[in-house]
Amino acid sequence: MEFRRRTISNPLRSSTPAVKFSTKTDTSSSVQASDALPLPIRHTNKLFSAIFMVSIYYLMCRWRDKIRTTTPLHLVTLSEISAIVGFIASLIYLISFFGIAYVQSFISSHDDEDDFILPCNTPAPCPLVCSEKPPLPAAPLSGDDEEIVSAVVSGKIPSYILESRLGDCRRAAEIRREAISRITGRGMEGLPLDGFDYDSILGQCCEMPVGYVQLPVGIAGPLLLNGKEYFVPMATTEGCLVASTNRGCKAIAASDGAVSVVLKDGMTRAPVVRFATAKRAAELKFFLEDPRNFETLAIVFDSSSRFAKLQGIKCSLAGRNLYMRFCCRTGDAMGMNMVSKGVQNVLDCLQNDFPDMDVISISGNFCSDKKPAAVNWIEGRGKSVVCEAIIKGEIVKKVLKTSVSALVELNVIKNLAGSAVAGALGGFNAHASNIVTAIYIATGQDPAQNVESSHCITMMEAVNDNNDLHISVTMPSIEVGTVGGGTQLASQSACLNLLGVKGANLDSPGANARLLATIVAASVLAGELSLMSALASGQLVKSHMKFNRSNRDMSKSLPSDS
Repeated sequence: MEFRRRTISNPLRSSTPAVKFSTKTDTSSSVQASDALPLPIRHTNKLFSAIFMVSIYYLMCRWRDKIRTTTPLHLVTLSEISAIVGFIASLIYLISFFGIAYVQSFISSHDDEDDFILPCNTPAPCPLVCSEKPPLPAAPLSGDDEEIVSAVVSGKIPSYILESRLGDCRRAAEIRREAISRITGRGMEGLPLDGFDYDSILGQCCEMPVGYVQLPVGIAGPLLLNGKEYFVPMATTEGCLVASTNRGCKAIAASDGAVSVVLKDGMTRAPVVRFATAKRAAELKFFLEDPRNFETLAIVFDSSSRFAKLQGIKCSLAGRNLYMRFCCRTGDAMGMNMVSKGVQNVLDCLQNDFPDMDVISISGNFCSDKKPAAVNWIEGRGKSVVCEAIIKGEIVKKVLKTSVSALVELNVIKNLAGSAVAGALGGFNAHASNIVTAIYIATGQDPAQNVESSHCITMMEAVNDNNDLHISVTMPSIEVGTVGGGTQLASQSACLNLLGVKGANLDSPGANARLLATIVAASVLAGELSLMSALASGQLVKSHMKFNRSNRDMSKSLPSDS
């Protein structure tokens, strides 16, 4: 049972926008199929179910007898008429009983989505791009806001529709935040609300926001890479990380800089399909890997985007399941959505020649995304990068406070042999993921992709008559982009701009993303150099105890309910 609450005011007579929404009564008062009968519902269900089965059985027996005796079917007796009436009545009852809940839920959903109108301070919907206007100041909840909060708490208004109905993303976040506080009984005073552009995340970055988390951003550099200097932004809460990376940058810059090369550029997506037999799955594998078919498949794939360029397809068979790993260039975007669209185009095309192909999933984990996998370590994913530098012996002693021989020995025992003993997969390094994650958060990358992006093997050798140190990092799967996702947010965009890789490169599509990948690798090189030096000289614990311990008594600043 539904009712409307609160009369709509005339907008010409009042400056306060109207509120109109549907509410539902308690489920105990909802309409039941047997409300018209004096019997309890369990008895009416049994009664009409019995009538339905008996009527069907009787009519089928009479139909069979008439066919045997060649009696016209349209000639019916009184008992047959009674059976037909009983069949129709019981069928109507059963359909009503089992269907009314669905009908009510459909009507309820329709009212929530279409009939619900909230007060709106701004007539235009929230834009999907970053707005330059300043955030609205905080204000106490008005009468209208208080009513909306109560409706969200009671479940009458879905929290996820606030942005679209209010037309004010910041106001929606404030109302949702207050509703969550009342539901949980816990405040969120330490979580900032103001000072963030909520319009910029609508529809692409985060759903149902209630605030934002503050992270400090430090700068390491200058990092001298390929003859140019870069100041690297790092968002982290780990003390000494930025300082350590900065020391590595200093040692690199004092030794004529680092050189970095992109070896491969290609994002992957691997759908999985199934056939009735393994032989049939193998036929598709041979078809996809036949060079004569690649051009046709590339045309189909590339039609999904002007930046998508299919590079190759590698297949793996597991019984009658076929895993197809598509690899393509994606311009300056990280490219997961782009390659997925291209794969979908190819699957639709293959369905014409292989109609018995059953598409199980657009991703079969042979990609492999956000999971440690040997296929990424061996084949690469995203940008495969190698970065090297020759650190002068005097710099090793003066800046890094250790020796070339000590670093070389430690690298073999720790990064190579130690990681092998641990059974590491792509983890032949000291702490590559530290630097990768800090840069990813600062520049709007997907932090979860640090799993495969941190695959790294660090090599160190004594060169120039054992006087200098040759250090290199090889990272086969750095997944970065300079457009899309979190890169368009104001803070992250500013960090990309600091590196000179903001947005798409119009002259050479993909150049900005590739440059960002080389900066990530060079920063990892700096971090590896500094941490290994601290370990070799025995200064790691001492430096952390000096710089990574706060004297502030945090217990005094925590809320009483924490």
